[in-house]
Amino acid sequence: MIQLKKLFSPVASMEAEETRKFIQEHREGTYTLLDVRQPGEYEQGHIPGAKLIPLPNLPDAIPQLNPDQPIIPY
Repeated sequence: MIQLKKLFSPVASMEAEETRKFIQEHREGTYTLLDVRQPGEYEQGHIPGAKLIPLPNLPDAIPQLNPDQPIIPY
């Protein structure tokens, strides 16, 4: 049986400026910057260090993400 409490765990939300500050204050590799847009959008421009996983592919790609690190999706 799926534990709904785990599935719907509350998460913190950050505004753009808070996210910029977080990225500046933390070493790359200690968090995952997750770009959930489509490949064409990613190719047009993305934040350096971002990992591309298009939103429709995210359920299958969850095992690729480190649950011990903060994940910042955009």
